[in-house]
Amino acid sequence: MTVLTDRELGRATLARQLLLEPADMPVEDAVAHLGGLQAQEPQEPFIGLWSRLRAFDPSHLSGLLTGRRVVRTHLMRRTIHLVTADDALAWRSRHDAMLRQRVLGTYRHELTGVDLEELAAAGRELLADAEPRTMSELVRGVEGRWPAAGRRALGEMLIAALVPVVQIPPRGLWRTKAGVRNVLLSAWLGREIAPPAQDGSDPVGQALVRRYLAAYGPATSADLRAWSGLAGLPAAVAAVRAELAGFRDERGRELLDLPDAPRPGPDTPAPVRFLPAFDSAILGYRYRGRIIDDAHRGLSVAGERVVLVDGRVAATWNVDRDATVTVTPLRRLTPAERSEVAEQGQALASFLSDQDSDRAEIAGFPD
Repeated sequence: MTVLTDRELGRATLARQLLLEPADMPVEDAVAHLGGLQAQEPQEPFIGLWSRLRAFDPSHLSGLLTGRRVVRTHLMRRTIHLVTADDALAWRSRHDAMLRQRVLGTYRHELTGVDLEELAAAGRELLADAEPRTMSELVRGVEGRWPAAGRRALGEMLIAALVPVVQIPPRGLWRTKAGVRNVLLSAWLGREIAPPAQDGSDPVGQALVRRYLAAYGPATSADLRAWSGLAGLPAAVAAVRAELAGFRDERGRELLDLPDAPRPGPDTPAPVRFLPAFDSAILGYRYRGRIIDDAHRGLSVAGERVVLVDGRVAATWNVDRDATVTVTPLRRLTPAERSEVAEQGQALASFLSDQDSDRAEIAGFPD
């Protein structure tokens, strides 16, 4: 079985994640290809798409949100993701058990004595009129039935697990700050959520395996679970295994992939890319050594924005109120790398400021 090095896996990730070359594809298609974008920080998906799409116009993503073509909802790993409407409806039922288990894992003590089915019914009743509700408003509507339960626990269980909701605009629009207001997913989209298969099969799980490998492969089954948070996918993997190609990484782990998916050579040039907080190009794997050193792994879960240089995390970045992008290297960079980082940082500053700034500062570079 062919062994793929971390560098080869990194190049494959860049190609699948649209980070090797800017993609010429519609924004909605890019969101679908990536299996959604992590979006608990509302402006970060715009940065993620700017780094991936040629001539990305943020108004296109805002238009998809207001046009109900993409939505913000709890899904993979119980985190807010920006996904297409079709994927939200197709995937939500498959994620129900995981969402419930993860909330219980955090708030089991606070939810002792709460009948979750009754809580879900109460939440759906409160949202039945399609009027947007904040989490506080929903909690006020149910806490009288369970006065001993924690208010935060009730709210999280309602909107992150039991009741499929979306966070509606203006939350998540370009350069807009707005609080979270929730509406039933089915009411917002005018379509019902796809029910689970009744024959014991798992067509959604099998589709997720293929979609994940298209955007993240080659990868292990553990990587797939790290991305999705879902248990039970080994059966889905087994069902589609005959159509997949197999490899091993340098540590002997089995990697699965779509046979005809791109796997560029290790010497394929990889341009500098600025990634947003919690980008799935890093978080989408259990083993992240293909793109980030173990010494810096904590950055990926701490919400640090990072810079890829030669396909690996080599710096962090931030932006201040006057739209100056500041880059802090994690290793010594060559003069050519410094120049490319500065150039890309200036382009990012211009994007974030609507062309009002092209200021980029490189902090702490050695002479």
